[in-house]
Amino acid sequence: MRNTAKFLLAGAFALAMVQVPAAEQQGNAAQQPAQRQQQPQPAQPQGQLPVFRGVADLVTTDVIVRDSKTDQFMADLKPTDFDIMEDGVKQELASMVLIHGGRAYNTLAPPPAPVQEGIILPVARPTNDAAGRVFLLFVDDLHMDFQQTPRIREIFRKMLKNLIHDGDMWGMVSTGTSSISIDLTYDRALLDDAINRISGGGLKPSEIIKGQEGADGPVELRYRAHVAFTTANQLMTNLEKLHNRRKAVIWVSSGYDFNPFEKSRLKEQLGPCDSGSDGSGNSDSSNCVGANGRVDPNLVPQGSQFADAELVRDMAEVTRGANRANATLYTIDPRGLVAGGDIGENVDPVEWETYVSRTVDSLRTIADLTGGFAVVNQNDFDKALKRIDAETSDYYVLGFYSSNPDPLRRTRRIEVVTKRDGVKVWSRTSYSLRPTPSDNTAKK
Repeated sequence: MRNTAKFLLAGAFALAMVQVPAAEQQGNAAQQPAQRQQQPQPAQPQGQLPVFRGVADLVTTDVIVRDSKTDQFMADLKPTDFDIMEDGVKQELASMVLIHGGRAYNTLAPPPAPVQEGIILPVARPTNDAAGRVFLLFVDDLHMDFQQTPRIREIFRKMLKNLIHDGDMWGMVSTGTSSISIDLTYDRALLDDAINRISGGGLKPSEIIKGQEGADGPVELRYRAHVAFTTANQLMTNLEKLHNRRKAVIWVSSGYDFNPFEKSRLKEQLGPCDSGSDGSGNSDSSNCVGANGRVDPNLVPQGSQFADAELVRDMAEVTRGANRANATLYTIDPRGLVAGGDIGENVDPVEWETYVSRTVDSLRTIADLTGGFAVVNQNDFDKALKRIDAETSDYYVLGFYSSNPDPLRRTRRIEVVTKRDGVKVWSRTSYSLRPTPSDNTAKK
């Protein structure tokens, strides 16, 4: 007890010596103003460049290695069997996790993160988490036909049977009136209840044609697309917090087109169109006439000509976020094999085919840019889901710290090769740096 008391007394005395009372500090400041003025100020070197400090992030990528002859996954590769390149420069492998049969095996653990000064933390112990797969079900009900609701629900029931198994972590988010928001969980019973709440709420072609037009085109259509992409971007940001897992996003939607049925919409706005000089009977937006007998350029949405570029920009933002989060997007079109339009919809067949083609291409683009594939123009959803199941059950997760300190090099190309012969290697091909606060401010 005496030793303890002495120790506490010494500690209190040391603390008192460090802390100077506020009144004493003010007195010293009043007594020595001349001394402060006499002290030479440190010279500011001319032309000194500002110093930027940053924190290196661990870049991870999924890698699937299969035998070229048997197409079987190879689960016996070691860290020395891989070479990972960024923009042609070899990187040092910092971490490697093997996911085999849906279970995680830590082959090469990453080094601990640097500890902030003044904070002493206990050594972190590795957790035994057997969940090697993470699925996020993205239900874009704002872009799915209400009449296809039974078909959409059946697709999700197939996911419950052929894709999401016991031990898998999953979550579900919807964009519209289905109002589904389920955080990541292992409880598969919640999925069956959520499926019964899914309901398509997309716009019909006639609603798009007769809808309100703004400077950028159909107002309601653009708003729905904005909600869908904003929700997806937020999901990608949240997925960045999960490490050493392959995150598969199952994106169910009928696709996107920012400028659909252009001629029919223009005709609805400006009045009837003549048949054209060739007498073919096909309407042409250049022949649409207004009340004065000529097209009024002020009535034509000026943003329509930039619609494709804006769609590409929004999709690129989502795919960049997915690649940063090491998430693979698999898109599924619940329309299946699309034939003609709805009998109850009076839509020009050529415009309908163009609309279907653009929406399908948008789903392909989202999947291709993140290493996934699009399930479009087909009705065999069981086969597609089994393929996703195979791709998410066996893979490697490789991590490295980039040796390129240039913050202006936003998008970087990556390539993974193996020293084994007779194998096929799949990995994502690029990733983008996280946006800086100045970039986010500029967008606003």
